[in-house]
Amino acid sequence: MDMSELNTLMSEREIRRRILDYCHGIDRCDVALTASAYHPDGTDDHGSFVGTGHDFAVYAAESLSTKWEATQHSTGDPAIDFVSDTEADVVTYVRAEHVGRDDEGLFLVTFEGEYRDRFARRDGSWRIAARMVVHSWDSTQRLTSAFEPGRFPRRERT
Repeated sequence: MDMSELNTLMSEREIRRRILDYCHGIDRCDVALTASAYHPDGTDDHGSFVGTGHDFAVYAAESLSTKWEATQHSTGDPAIDFVSDTEADVVTYVRAEHVGRDDEGLFLVTFEGEYRDRFARRDGSWRIAARMVVHSWDSTQRLTSAFEPGRFPRRERT
């Protein structure tokens, strides 16, 4: 393996890690971790929100922590296409599940779509320069708990 191949593998690894950091941050309503996936001037277009990645992290933490009891974002393997040594186009399938409660009980909202990202390497670090979320489909269903309360530790939000 030559240095070029090694650099490519290390860049891909860092990009994947940023995507995972974003998902962990969103699900824990951790503004700092979510925002760390973006460059300071990185943008996010979630349809209902368009602005900087940091502003989206604040908006999402406030929205998710007040409206949903739990969320989980899962991603497929990203398709990473390097445009240059410092830019990459990345498409990642995403499934976001949100558990809510209303007068009728628990419900689950499932969203399927894509993160279409432009990653940039600046000061040696790969982060999102621009993100657009694309919707494929969604659904809502009623839930009943499969396990009694307290059987498993509950993930805490920050």
